[in-house]
Amino acid sequence: MRANSPFPSIAQALEQIETGALRARDLAEHCLERIEARDTEVKAFVAHDAGRVRARADAVDAGECKGLLRGIPYAVKDVIETAEYPTGYGSPLYLGNRSARDAACVALSKEEGAVLLGKVVTSEFATQTPGPTCNPLNLAHTPGGSSSGSAAAVADGMAMVAWGTQTTGSITRPAVYCGVVGYKPSFGLVSTAGVSVLSPSQDTVGVLARSVADAGALVLGIHGRRYESAPDDARYTVGLCLSSQWQHASGQAIDALRNWTAKLAASGIAVKECVLPAAYEALIADQSRMVAYDARQALAYERLTANARLSPRLRERLAGGSLIGLDEYLAMQQRASALRCGVDGLFDGVDALVYPAADDEAEEGILQSGSPRFGALWTLLHVPTVALPLDVGRGGLPLGAQLVGRPRRDLSLLQLAEHASAFSPWLTGVR
Repeated sequence: MRANSPFPSIAQALEQIETGALRARDLAEHCLERIEARDTEVKAFVAHDAGRVRARADAVDAGECKGLLRGIPYAVKDVIETAEYPTGYGSPLYLGNRSARDAACVALSKEEGAVLLGKVVTSEFATQTPGPTCNPLNLAHTPGGSSSGSAAAVADGMAMVAWGTQTTGSITRPAVYCGVVGYKPSFGLVSTAGVSVLSPSQDTVGVLARSVADAGALVLGIHGRRYESAPDDARYTVGLCLSSQWQHASGQAIDALRNWTAKLAASGIAVKECVLPAAYEALIADQSRMVAYDARQALAYERLTANARLSPRLRERLAGGSLIGLDEYLAMQQRASALRCGVDGLFDGVDALVYPAADDEAEEGILQSGSPRFGALWTLLHVPTVALPLDVGRGGLPLGAQLVGRPRRDLSLLQLAEHASAFSPWLTGVR
């Protein structure tokens, strides 16, 4: 987070809790105070219980809960099931809906001693119709979607980290819009068990956090591993990946990206330009059509039993899915599968790719949440990404970029991104 972050890092907090210099209850109380002070305006949370949060934090302090995330307060996007809180999927159809279980990412977070703060807002079924959350940096602007509550809660200091999901760009864009880090892991690294999945071949559970190290700490933590920074003498090469999508990015968004890569080059990171191959360009168009087809399948029950209670935007999207035949859908899946097999070729000679993360600063108003286009290809290809806010735009909100890594090389990408984040004026507060 920026220089005035209200929290220590996760690593620092864990060390301080271990030595007794900090209590889990202290972290929990800070979050609860912030929720009380700000959530009526930001509208990030859909459910939280202060008593339950305090009881969990006290149990950690009493030594009843241990693990690699001991005492860390986190929030959960409301398409992810929790036994303690309703899971409403951002839809009036499921208001007050209770699950008997925790999703895997929640259960594993608890196993490692983390403190669940509550559920945060999602767009309707994690699609395109936004919820009520406002951007905490400017309440008149969107926080992005669909992990809107996750990004807003972290950005405003209501949570140290939050679980989110991405089908196209639902972690990447909210992270940049709200000025936090968004980490979309390699597909399947975090289990989707207990998550409302819209597109089974694409949906990915990931993290919104105040820093790259914090994002890595949460994901690696549920796997029983600590995040470790790269050695000081690590050397990197990144590829500035040019594509037709760049035409959608504003001039100031591109300037922020190029200024950042110039700083990386000056620091000793090698930067080279590369062009996205035509076959991958074509896959971008396939991605949205595959999501439309998948969504029509995933939400078949809701469509058939309560179609009139779905938002007009979602009904239109599901109707669009009906225009795609099975043969076309399978052909798109075959193309995606083939290009995933060859995706390592995109990284020949580079450790990661640099790519835009959003068209521009967060738009004014909350009825639209911006285009997810810059996450589409990378989500479909199952590769890990880290979105970083870089600098402030003319409207006072952050502009950003993303680093894209090789599949299943998440730790290497996180370490590179942590190093590169030191050259982000937004994250360091140095301008």
